Amino acid sequence: MEKTFRDIVVANRSFRGYDESYKFTEEKLKEYVDLTRFTPSSVNMQPFKYYIAYEKEKVDMIQKMTKWARALPELNLPYEGKRPTGFIVVCQDTDIFSNINRFMKDVGIVAQTILLQAAEEGLGGCMIGNFSAEEVKTTLKLTENIVPLLIIALGKPAEKIVLTDVVDGKTDYYRDENDVHYVPKRSLSDILL
Repeated sequence: MEKTFRDIVVANRSFRGYDESYKFTEEKLKEYVDLTRFTPSSVNMQPFKYYIAYEKEKVDMIQKMTKWARALPELNLPYEGKRPTGFIVVCQDTDIFSNINRFMKDVGIVAQTILLQAAEEGLGGCMIGNFSAEEVKTTLKLTENIVPLLIIALGKPAEKIVLTDVVDGKTDYYRDENDVHYVPKRSLSDILL
């Protein structure tokens, strides 16, 4: 049965557990980045550059610089042995445009495009904004004009995520005793004005 676009959107969750036996190739990550060339860009400026990591040592290096699941700090996610096997670091080239805030919506567009393609292929990822841009810049030896904006973790999901309804206005995600991840979503009637 062919997946609908809605199926792909629903399958695109923020995964925090992966099957580490799945390995990305340089070509696969380049395919994801190539898709971003066709996304909208404010005033068609296209200021983004991308750092890809698929080799274990680079993936491990980036993993150490990220902080995951701020709402569940006691869990230290992702668990050892359940980490992503690829990363794409979305950066802005300030030589193209210096104002970082100007293109933040475009960051979401390119990240969602990458993650929807991954979901369509049965893979998944997580957008990570909790990192030190200066540490990433230094560790990856990026030039002065390249500013890390978002890290996208990628891999083959190895956890169960369940969408639930928001109850009493509480949107915090949580995990049960079986480590199933629950994500409350507002109803359509709650978001329509």
